[in-house]
Amino acid sequence: MDISVVIPLFNEEESLSELYHWIEQVMNGNGFSFEVIFVNDGSTDHSWKVIERLKAQSEHVKGIKFRRNYGKSPALYCGFKAAQGDVVITMDADLQDSPEEIPELYRMIKEEGYDLVSGWKKKRYDPVSKTLPTKIFNATARKVTGIKNLHDFNCGLKSYRRDVVKNIEVYGEMHRYIPYLAKSAGFRKIGEKVVRHQARKYGTTKFGINRFVNGYLDLLTLWFLLRFGVKPMHFFGLLGSLMFVLGFIAVAIVGGNKLYAVYNGLPYRLVTDSPYFYLALTSMIIGTQLFLTGFLGELVSRNASGRNDYQIEETI
Repeated sequence: MDISVVIPLFNEEESLSELYHWIEQVMNGNGFSFEVIFVNDGSTDHSWKVIERLKAQSEHVKGIKFRRNYGKSPALYCGFKAAQGDVVITMDADLQDSPEEIPELYRMIKEEGYDLVSGWKKKRYDPVSKTLPTKIFNATARKVTGIKNLHDFNCGLKSYRRDVVKNIEVYGEMHRYIPYLAKSAGFRKIGEKVVRHQARKYGTTKFGINRFVNGYLDLLTLWFLLRFGVKPMHFFGLLGSLMFVLGFIAVAIVGGNKLYAVYNGLPYRLVTDSPYFYLALTSMIIGTQLFLTGFLGELVSRNASGRNDYQIEETI
């Protein structure tokens, strides 16, 4: 099979039929063998009935129905697991992503050898209250992930080589950082294509301003886990050691000043009268706690079932 189209959705009953027939028209026009996997993320409208009707009309339709709303990342995870195509395309169900982009996204994977191609909605039909935070967020994501050539990490329209979606785990709200997950799994040929952004035709957006706050928190979490997840002592142990040493030096200086004053008959005050003593003591205690945190993290990591799950591309 050439292409699997994975479409996560939540309360999009008005657009599903139009979207599928548009995809079908593009696929048939280009001679692709394909499947369309709708992942119903706990919709409370008639979205699932629409999917059932489409399934009855076409053998290319598959549906996955969640009992409740889990979020976009779990929907993508299940869609990726079910996908059988050589190239996997993801797109949103609200008709803001154009299926006309699919042939070029497919070509870039098959002919140009990209592992992942991300869409870039260069011209957006969104208010400035949404576009400005998006630009700031993407600039931060480029800096942290090191993927300098992507302008729109959160674009739902992406294409993947099948190996990519089968070797990454999308969880929580990490769908924003799939390119980073792919890069960390060893898939480093990541490209970008300018795609058309269409104004929403039905319903309202399902994402609020809180997604930007959550996005930054998820980015920090992902960066930390990928960098120190299997070696927590490298972070906590180093930081704890530095704090302990600084605290110890500070205590030594405070104590040394008193001994010097006593030895030379100078006026002095008790060590415990100095605020620096308590700051130094606190630093030593926190440093010890951080070091122990790293040690416990190492014990957990050593016993984790996936500690030796390495991405092996080929054996001969």
